[in-house]
Amino acid sequence: MRAIAKARPAPGVDIVDVDEPQVRPGHVKLRVERGSVCGTDLHIYNWDAWASNRIHPPRVIGHEFCGTILELGEGVTQHQVGDFVASESHIVCGHCKQCRSGQGHVCVNTVLLGVDTDGGFAPYAVIPEANARPTPTVVPRTVASMQDALGNAVHTVMAGPVVGRTFLITGMGPIGLFAVAICKTLGAEKVIATEISPFRTELAERMGADVVLNPLRHDIRAELNRLEPLGVDATLEMSGHPSSIELALEHTRPGGRVSLLGLFPDRLECFDMNRAIMRGLDLQGIVGRRLYETWDQMTWLLEEKGLDVTPIVTHELPFTEVEEAMTILKSGNAGKIVLSFED
Repeated sequence: MRAIAKARPAPGVDIVDVDEPQVRPGHVKLRVERGSVCGTDLHIYNWDAWASNRIHPPRVIGHEFCGTILELGEGVTQHQVGDFVASESHIVCGHCKQCRSGQGHVCVNTVLLGVDTDGGFAPYAVIPEANARPTPTVVPRTVASMQDALGNAVHTVMAGPVVGRTFLITGMGPIGLFAVAICKTLGAEKVIATEISPFRTELAERMGADVVLNPLRHDIRAELNRLEPLGVDATLEMSGHPSSIELALEHTRPGGRVSLLGLFPDRLECFDMNRAIMRGLDLQGIVGRRLYETWDQMTWLLEEKGLDVTPIVTHELPFTEVEEAMTILKSGNAGKIVLSFED
């Protein structure tokens, strides 16, 4: 079969011929239908410092995908042939302290699909049964394929109260856009977003942002003081831009929360810790999806609460056009790009 792979230790990815994977104990085999490209795939494509120190080519990439179960490995009890599922990218050990205490999202032995082991950007994929998350068939295939990323936003938004609260969301990449929609679906009073891209600003407005501020055109601090003089209830940091930390500390009300999901280019960032302490802020580091509470919340949002994130899918391409997908992604003029693996 043909698959998208990091075939060599250099920039780019290739369409290569690989053996069709065989099911093994505790795993399920999927007929992959859709896959969603994300920032991690772009890191792998660019072969940056993180990717070159983590990936060992050849590696089939892709950790956001969905499909139908074709075959069950020995010992599988949670699924049946014909089930429609989406991938959870974190393969966890189940026996470390974190896993045993309900914190599998920070398992110390995590293995990542499409990074540490072969992923799902191929017509067929084999993944652990726990990573094949049941998905209602009413969920569009495009949305089903990107639930791994959507789950990041669900985890971040639902890490604290939402109904009637005011939110500042910094950065309107796909996860920030998801967060806008989730906040509005769950009854947030107001959502203020920051973004410099006109393309993503328009998407944020479509997803329900009440105000979108552009740091290149607006005095952000003055505007936030005017819009919310007492501070927002919560800031969701999605950008990874250093300036967002001070923005959050200054404009989140005393006793509010700051949920940090964006990763920063430099691991060390300086900020006014005393301000965070004296304002009694709840600083949260958010990673991945709570396993598997977030998936249950996501299903509830999509199936019962009417969460609609389809406008964030701005491009659909056959998987053979992955080079075009990466070019579009690098341009910034995209929400989520979904690849089709069906004939």
